[in-house]
Amino acid sequence: MEEVLAIVAIFIALPWIILHYITKWKTSATITTDDEALLEELYSLAKRLDERMDTVERLVAADNPDFKSPRLIHDREIDNEKLRELDRLLAEKKGAHQ
Repeated sequence: MEEVLAIVAIFIALPWIILHYITKWKTSATITTDDEALLEELYSLAKRLDERMDTVERLVAADNPDFKSPRLIHDREIDNEKLRELDRLLAEKKGAHQ
């Protein structure tokens, strides 16, 4: 009787458990459309906030010539590369959905 239980456990229960969790892992690893919409909204909000910070820093620098921005240099090419890549990916994704 114990041998039968061991065989059932090895050949039925163990693969079932493994396949069950592989399926759970694959379904939870995907991003939903709600998540994509939230990410796009957060991205646009971050861009707007960055533009506002640039404006505030320009105004402060105009009033105080000794002001040194602790942030990244405005419109420095190396800083904008990742943003351009994100913009390109978003445009491709929107083109694919249409």
